[in-house]
Amino acid sequence: MTQDPDFSLGIEEEYLLVDATTFQLAAAPPALMAALADDLGDQVSPEFLRCQIEIGTPVAPDIRQAGDLLRHLRARVAARAAEHGLAPISASCHPFADWRQQDHTDKDRYNQLSRDMGGVARRMLICGMHVHVGISDPAQRIDLMGQMAYFLPHLLALSASSPFWMGQDTGLASYRTTVFGDMPRTGLPPAFGSWAEFERSVSALTDLGILEDSSKIWWDLRPSSKYPTLETRICDACPHVEDALTLAALIQATLRMLWRLSRRNQRWRQYEPFLLNENRWRAARYGTTEGLIDFGAGAILPFDRIAEDWLELIAEDADALDSQPFVARLRGMVAGGTSAQAQRDVAARAR
Repeated sequence: MTQDPDFSLGIEEEYLLVDATTFQLAAAPPALMAALADDLGDQVSPEFLRCQIEIGTPVAPDIRQAGDLLRHLRARVAARAAEHGLAPISASCHPFADWRQQDHTDKDRYNQLSRDMGGVARRMLICGMHVHVGISDPAQRIDLMGQMAYFLPHLLALSASSPFWMGQDTGLASYRTTVFGDMPRTGLPPAFGSWAEFERSVSALTDLGILEDSSKIWWDLRPSSKYPTLETRICDACPHVEDALTLAALIQATLRMLWRLSRRNQRWRQYEPFLLNENRWRAARYGTTEGLIDFGAGAILPFDRIAEDWLELIAEDADALDSQPFVARLRGMVAGGTSAQAQRDVAARAR
């Protein structure tokens, strides 16, 4: 018998380090990384570029504990960085930094990535947020991945925090997605009919030595290569921890809703990537300001309507997961606008 998911949570975030006075990017000093390792162990690690840090919460049984863990990690990184005159920023692109002036971290994995990807890897001055949800059965992970893909543009729109690139307003709410899209094996996940089909596809590349394992697959949503989880990777980094937790709670409750449908011999309709990519582009371009396509209704819906429909869909699941206060913040996120909008407002006032 298939084991029911536990829907446990893990949240990973990437931060940029800046000089606390000038806001210029700064490489993480070895003393800072050593102090963070003493404080947090393997919950903190260097990222590809020396100006980046990644944190990851331990497994949490629910969103409340995940929130406590994430707040602790953010506070510890900020306190240790301040000792070196630095500050972490949680946004997906630095507004004016030049990627050409950054160096990558001297680790075997990152050295290999630089060799494999060339100049594409050097442009990776971007940060994101990844949310793991515990789903123990591999077949169920693949089945839910195909259905969950529908909601990925919605999550991107809400999290959009990267309107600027090298001092220019890109016109996009999430420019990070275009930078990361230069890498291979990115974007929406393909549709697989089974776990065996997914494994065969991965093996076709690992057997040739092109990939060492599935951790080099960077889709917006993927089965984790390390944990029995589905890993949602489409979100921009969130400046406000409350927004990060709302997105994590939405992901968790939406996956439970899709699982609940399967228990009733029902499922969410899967649409062609051609159609889903149109919503993904709208989310990257506009964030939440121009709405997304409801393919069932055959209409572009404003995001306040999308939010109400979404909350109605997952109400039973948010109750079961005790996450109602977290998902209910969706209304406030839509009304308050994205981080991309806030950054543009700050830039306009500064000018």
